[in-house]
Amino acid sequence: MTSGTERRPVPAPLLVLGSVVSIQAGQACGKGMFAIAGTAGVVVLRLGFAAAVLLLLRRPPFPRGSLGLTIALGAAIAGMHLIYPAMQRLPVGVASAFQFLGPLTLALVKARRPVDLLWAALAGAGVFLMDGPGGAPVSASGIALAVGSGASMAAYLVLNKRAGAEPGSPLAWGVAVAALIVLPLAPSAGGTLAHPGVLAAGLGLAVLSAVLPWSLDQAALRRLPERTVAVMVSLEPAAGAVAGLVLLGEHLAWTQWFAIACVCAASAGATRSRTIGDAGPGACQGTSSADRRPGCRSPCGGRSPGRSCCER
Repeated sequence: MTSGTERRPVPAPLLVLGSVVSIQAGQACGKGMFAIAGTAGVVVLRLGFAAAVLLLLRRPPFPRGSLGLTIALGAAIAGMHLIYPAMQRLPVGVASAFQFLGPLTLALVKARRPVDLLWAALAGAGVFLMDGPGGAPVSASGIALAVGSGASMAAYLVLNKRAGAEPGSPLAWGVAVAALIVLPLAPSAGGTLAHPGVLAAGLGLAVLSAVLPWSLDQAALRRLPERTVAVMVSLEPAAGAVAGLVLLGEHLAWTQWFAIACVCAASAGATRSRTIGDAGPGACQGTSSADRRPGCRSPCGGRSPGRSCCER
């Protein structure tokens, strides 16, 4: 027998929106922990707990035949965490916008269509306006760190695509490698990392900014085309700016809000263009659902087929 009231599933676009909000709110909360655990401490806690959750839940076999790829992937994942010291110098939304230039550049290089000149110009306008009138001066070191994080993100996307063709689970072990890479930073946080309250906050950060959004993405990708999810993920810099405003009181000038909108639009446009230009009809058929990393784009305009593309 069936009950008179059937539970309706949550609309898939809301799942993606929840993921975007969760990731950026998590990053803002991570910035809020800087005063307690320090930037290095937050990175160590996030990666350490993320690796533990992945290994415990997935229990992946060790990728013996792709050790070099796993180490390179771990280095790229660790490099993406440069976004945290960048956020120490920049508002969350501004740092996220500069970070997104990495995947955006990768999408533009791969697409090579005339319309992509428009997206490149739009992104360039966003960068120019980021330090526009009415806002606080933008830290050059913060920009360099955010761009470095974006470059690592682009390397991660390329390496993760290769990892998808390898046996075992190079990605899950790559996160563990990234945790080991940043582990030497733990002493710089002092004894605060051993405090139960800080450990609990670190676990909460990993759940909010990693486990929860990955799960939401995985559910959404079962019902939405990958290219649709990828375009929606382009909202992340804007979501970061809102999270920074609501959770941290970071007020941006109108020119910076407009700049972030330019980067979001350029990212969405480049993703859409690459989908239409490079992935032929049916190119994404048969790819398995996977969780993702923000800004992740495969030749199908979305996530890397068969593997998660999300650990950031």
